[in-house]
Amino acid sequence: MKNKKNLAYVVVFIVLAALVYLQFRTWRNFDWARLFQYGLNWRHILAGVALIYVAYFLRAVRWKIFLRPVRKQSSIMGLVPPTLIGFTALALLGRPGELIRPYLIARHENLPFASQVAVWAVERIFDVGGFTVLLVAAIFLPTKLRAFTEAAPPEVRHWIHLTGYALIALVLGLLAGAVLMAYRGKGIAQWVEGRFSHLAENLGHRIAQKIREFTVGLNTIHGPFAFLQLAAVSVLMWWFIALSYREVTHAYGAPMAALSTSKVLLLMGSSMLGSMVQLPGVGGGSQLATISALDHVFDIVPKELTVSCGIMLWLVTFVAVVPVGLLLSHYERLSLRKLSEETAQAEEVAPAESPL
Repeated sequence: MKNKKNLAYVVVFIVLAALVYLQFRTWRNFDWARLFQYGLNWRHILAGVALIYVAYFLRAVRWKIFLRPVRKQSSIMGLVPPTLIGFTALALLGRPGELIRPYLIARHENLPFASQVAVWAVERIFDVGGFTVLLVAAIFLPTKLRAFTEAAPPEVRHWIHLTGYALIALVLGLLAGAVLMAYRGKGIAQWVEGRFSHLAENLGHRIAQKIREFTVGLNTIHGPFAFLQLAAVSVLMWWFIALSYREVTHAYGAPMAALSTSKVLLLMGSSMLGSMVQLPGVGGGSQLATISALDHVFDIVPKELTVSCGIMLWLVTFVAVVPVGLLLSHYERLSLRKLSEETAQAEEVAPAESPL
């Protein structure tokens, strides 16, 4: 397992190194000294950090709604520390720290770990759906982003519209898959387990277990009202994240001040795509994707400004949680690396089904 993780890090490093080389090869006159000389409006930066913390609070609110069928007495404030510690682990450890949040919540609420992994899986759908609602509305409804799109070069306009249609198709596909799993999940899991049982490393069983976990997670949505609550909180959360992006870009003054909240949603989308290629504690993919979007889509100049803004967006929206998360983990006598090991062990022995 450790060798596979190290190999993944090496591959990600090589990919990021190639992307950095390709990005900066086209900027032959890049002035590194100028990169650190931009006068920032720190009031906007602090506002961006505050808005990101509001988004973390809304994540705790959403998880509270998921827990309502089994833990009505759970409190939102009790879910905030595991949320902040979990995202701190994600920022510092990368993907190995991704399941620390459901692990801590399971311990705090005295619930099976598998049940909270199931909630975490369903949460991803609401994340994609919440962001998609905002971006699609910004692209196709009368907003500043639509006006920008109509005035953009044909190739940029084509890709923006294509992104909107692709996200709509993705969300519809996820919803259809969720409905199918809700009604036929156990049968699908049994078929997968039998069909792929001959493959190496017990692959069929592991895929079937993930299907069962996801099916159990869907049971946390008890009725249309709960679904509407989860959807509303998700959209609101991503709106606060968009406001945070806007505050950071506006900290640079002109020409960044021209980026409205609706335009910033495109920037967020590029950052989310780039985040799929990240090094623990370093990032890389999200910064490069943000820098590329500022340069090629929004045509922000000079190049040093796009690099500085891309790094600052990553620090505010991804790393700003680390100081508070480390303080909370120290207060609760938790080691992130030990938590990562415990989470990996719990994931291996977690039951396929949980009493939700």
